Amino acid sequence: MAAFTVVPGRLTAKSPGVSVPHQVAFFDAPTSGASASPASTRFLQLGASSVALAALSGRSRSRHSRAARRAQPASLEEKRFPVLSRRDAPVGTFPKMPESVHPGVVSGKALVDLLNHAKENGYAIPAVNCVSSSSINACIEAARKMDAPIMIQFSAGGAQFYAGKGLDTWRPQDNTEFHAAIAGAVAGAYHARAVAEQYGVPVILHTDHCAKNLLPWFDGLLEADERFWAVRFIYVYNSKVSRDHEGYFERHGEPLFSSHMLDLSEEPLEENVEICVKYLERMAKINCGLEMELGITGGEEDGVNNEDANPEDLYSKPEEIYQVYDALSKVPNGFFTIAAAFGNVHGVYQPGNVKLEPTILDKAQKFISEKIGEPEGSKPVSFVFHGGSGSDIKDIREAVDYGVIKMNIDTDTQWSYWNGIRDFEAKYRDYLQTQIGNPDGKDKPNKKYYDPRACIRSAEDSTVKRMEQCFEDLRCVNVLGLGPPDTPKNVMGPRRGGLPS
Repeated sequence: MAAFTVVPGRLTAKSPGVSVPHQVAFFDAPTSGASASPASTRFLQLGASSVALAALSGRSRSRHSRAARRAQPASLEEKRFPVLSRRDAPVGTFPKMPESVHPGVVSGKALVDLLNHAKENGYAIPAVNCVSSSSINACIEAARKMDAPIMIQFSAGGAQFYAGKGLDTWRPQDNTEFHAAIAGAVAGAYHARAVAEQYGVPVILHTDHCAKNLLPWFDGLLEADERFWAVRFIYVYNSKVSRDHEGYFERHGEPLFSSHMLDLSEEPLEENVEICVKYLERMAKINCGLEMELGITGGEEDGVNNEDANPEDLYSKPEEIYQVYDALSKVPNGFFTIAAAFGNVHGVYQPGNVKLEPTILDKAQKFISEKIGEPEGSKPVSFVFHGGSGSDIKDIREAVDYGVIKMNIDTDTQWSYWNGIRDFEAKYRDYLQTQIGNPDGKDKPNKKYYDPRACIRSAEDSTVKRMEQCFEDLRCVNVLGLGPPDTPKNVMGPRRGGLPS
């Protein structure tokens, strides 16, 4: 059974104890074996009629031709703000995607189906570390341009920066560790949710490397997921059959993030697996996915330096990968990916300094397929490719052929963002020295050139261009079936956002 594929008795069309379709009943009870609370049981009873209507509506929509379906932009009548709305279901589907996959942030069954679709169709999804709303926008813009899904992820350091360097990382008054890193990741997630549907592509929200010393950050993120799952209560005021019913509460029915990564690769394997199982059991209750790391990714990233790592630790063994797969597959409703080491290194180095061996992934797939009785050629594990920046196209494509469904890219997009700013400064240098006065005249104002939006947009354009190459390398192009996007009509005059051409 494939990683990130739901095993029998777990996430199914009808979850245990719930009599409505999972994809319609976003508020259904967790399926980890815990009994539903009286409040949730009562809510399911009260919500039956609305769920039935939603199900009928879904069946009606399914009769239309898949080829005619298209993720439409928000209309004036239906402004799609998923963070704030009480809408029961996502809007839109894709001609080439499974029914569950929709525009906006995907989680649960939609996430599982999307990643399985990638593996079955021989492509992988770019995963970009973002540190600002600008970098998020650039990545999603690139995804729409390439007619593809995208993964937005945050490291602890990147999330802290997102919250603002003026915010304390640690708050001694309430002993809350990683306060800024938690707040920044949550802020980035809400921003991504607010804009993802507007762009009309599937977005996976993810957090990157979490080592053992960062577990308080991980705990804070899971608390945010659980709060987003069950977000608000409405109390009793009268006995009418309305929103005033006792115990009535609304749920988003999904976690804030699609998935999270635990990187316990520096710990003994047994401890790594034990902690991952413990967290996956908690995450499975809210349909949140787990990525775990096995073996060490070399190089340096976000303050984690593995440049002197033991070379043996850079390459995982099939038996170790199976040990992880076997343990995590036993978690009810759990779904996961494995970042196995096959010589991966963070950063960009001179050619020949990094020796990737994607065949390690192929050997692991064959070993595990035999162990679990899958036919030859099966790919039971969904692998993750860390350290994708600067990698040879041959190694990238080979890794995808062996079951990689996601590749991290950070160093190259950092450079592309900076390069856009650098090019802008070089092009308009004579207009950026003073507020007034340039080659066009000593009394000419330079506001439209030093307006931060001007250089930031140049950085975004440069990043979109670099991302296009990444999508091409991963064969993640035209996989949604939307066709090319329309030219955006958000360009205004100088006083309302117009920028130098």
